[in-house]
Amino acid sequence: MSSQTVIDARGISKSFQRGIRVLDDVSLSLCRGEMVALIGASGSGKSTLIRTIAGLTAIDGGRSGGKENVGRIVVMGESIQQGGRLSASRSLRTRIGVIFQQFNLVPRLSLLTNVCFGLLGRLPVIRGTFGRFSAADKGKAMQAMARVGIAEHALKRACELSGGQQQRAAIARTLVQGAELLIADEPIASLDPASARRVMDLIADMNRNDGLTVLISLHQVEYALKYCPRTIALKAGRVAYDGPSSALTPAFLNQIYGAECEELFLPTSEERSAAPLKNGHDLPAVATLAKKPFPEIERLSA
Repeated sequence: MSSQTVIDARGISKSFQRGIRVLDDVSLSLCRGEMVALIGASGSGKSTLIRTIAGLTAIDGGRSGGKENVGRIVVMGESIQQGGRLSASRSLRTRIGVIFQQFNLVPRLSLLTNVCFGLLGRLPVIRGTFGRFSAADKGKAMQAMARVGIAEHALKRACELSGGQQQRAAIARTLVQGAELLIADEPIASLDPASARRVMDLIADMNRNDGLTVLISLHQVEYALKYCPRTIALKAGRVAYDGPSSALTPAFLNQIYGAECEELFLPTSEERSAAPLKNGHDLPAVATLAKKPFPEIERLSA
């Protein structure tokens, strides 16, 4: 694995019910500094894949279907799990920031305290357990909140903030944490369009100016097109497409998802269906398709 490879996942499978795989032999890699979108219709396995890469959900181990599950995930050169066993060290976890749709703030505590929680992995256990944050810790939190535009709300309880402000607080917490990799699971799904754009602008700024590597699952393709040069598309727990986001026209996605592609596009994007791809073909030349393609992909590749 190259020193520039931040995520290297190979042969990832996950079943929550016997014989029913949510993820089916998924492999992917991200290089340092990339901002990559993960898309797919509901039930495609996006959230499960995000959680396995973050080390929050164990992948399948043991044997299934007569084969040994030997999937592994390596993050920044360190194994985070292999063969169904989680193995991430505390030091590795401090280098990984995770953002969810639900914000994961403590509602009754102040915004300042919630952002300071990003420091827990770097503080002595006693200080972290009792939330004893120094003036320097609070100063770092205030700087992070100023960067995301919510410093004036520092002493408000988290429950008093809007959804967009709470998500920006989660981003500020990642800034304080000093994460090198951000894994985000549909962080803008519950936000209004203006708040969603502001959150995406902040994440893109961190990617561009801080060198943060980003893997972000998105429900609408428009955001992948605007913010992420590369997109990985899942269908039924398998990688159906991995390549430039510029290829994701409605016509192209319709070949992969059929009627399901309607939920991936906002109504204002219909004009993209008529835009030809740069190489003049139905498939971009630089795209990487699944080694065991779906029937829709096989027809496209013929």
